[in-house]
Parts: sequence; structure tokens; C-alpha cells
Amino acid sequence: MVQTKLAIVDDHNLFRKGLVKLIHLGDQANKYSILFEGENGNDLIEKLSSVGVPDIVLMDVDMPDMDGYDAAAWMKKHYPSVKILVVSMFESEHTIIRMLRLGVKGYLSKDIEVEDMHTALEALCDNGFYYSEMVSKAMTNNIQGAGKEDSDSNWLWNNMTEKEREFLEFACTELTYQQIAEKMYLSPKTIDNYREALFAKFKVKNRVGLAMFAVKNGLVKL
Repeated sequence: MVQTKLAIVDDHNLFRKGLVKLIHLGDQANKYSILFEGENGNDLIEKLSSVGVPDIVLMDVDMPDMDGYDAAAWMKKHYPSVKILVVSMFESEHTIIRMLRLGVKGYLSKDIEVEDMHTALEALCDNGFYYSEMVSKAMTNNIQGAGKEDSDSNWLWNNMTEKEREFLEFACTELTYQQIAEKMYLSPKTIDNYREALFAKFKVKNRVGLAMFAVKNGLVKL
């Protein structure tokens, strides 16, 4: 089995060791390996070249020299395929939304338990993102407050994969899921995965809700 490689970036050594312990405690199937630890964004950049590139980076926001904002922006530009999971005491909606705009794929509070950590890691591996209740609330409030502004529509659009965008456009038509699968040259199972991922991402429960959300936020025009 190929392990998922993790990097942990936080300026507090004790907290880094705590995260390592949390990961190992719940990793009964030995799915994860710690590739390296770093103290800040600069340390992360250096170790990407000297040690290797992880699949997921667990990173704080408040760090000296290069903080999480700058590190996330740098990663988005140079290593866009690496998923970033923020683990931080900073839980304001402003911080969460800013980090999501910079491309992070998940956000956890530092007072997490073993189960929270592994739920997030599994979601990142399976779906490519992890939106906890805290993040979903921040996203919903941001969308409601922003209305239909182009900047927010662009942000929502950019937070989907190319296949998710294609699926969303088909989902807003009269095509059945089977027909959508045929149009996209994908299996029905894969289409089901895209559907469930978007339901979770946009906090909707069915296809009608997904279509209404897409139209309301300018993602699809009917």
C-alpha cells in the first residue's frame, strides 16, 4: 500500500509532536507517513527541495518569518497539487475565508481529537477537501453577505475541480445521472462521487438544491 506523505508546519515544536502523535494513534492501517516537520513557510520551502514533496501539508496560520497566508499563496503557485490542511487557533470567518481563497483544502481548530484529524485526512484523500461545520458556516455567511458579486462567484468556481465544474453544468440540465456519466465518459460510480462531493461542499441535500445554489451564485446560467 502506498502511504500518504504528510508534512507538519508549525512554529511550536510541542504542538508538532502532538499532531504526529494524533496521526499515529488513529492510523491503524498505517496509511500515513510523516515526511518532514517545519517551523514556518520558509522552512517548508527549503524542505520541499531538500527532503521531498508531501501529499498533504498540515500548517498553522500564525508563524514567524513566513506565515500561513504567504506560505499558502506560495504553495498555490508552485505546488498546486499539494493539499493544505490548516490547523490553527485562528478561527475567525475572515481568517478561514482568506485561507480558502488561497487554496487550502481544509481547516481544523487546534483543540482537535484523534477522530477529527483522521476524518479530515480521509476526506482530503478521498474527496480532495475537508469542510468542517466551522468552515461551512464561514462559507455560507460569506456567500450570503456577498450576494452575487463576481469575485465570490469566481472564488466558488475556482474551488471546484475541472470535472466538478463540468458535472455541475450537466447537473443543471434534464440529463439523468446515467446520461451525464456517458457524456463525461465516466462511470456512474464516479459521477456519484462528484455529486456527493458538491452536495457536501455547498451544503445542499439534493440535485434541485445544487442547481438552485449554482444559479443563485452565478456558477451556471440556465
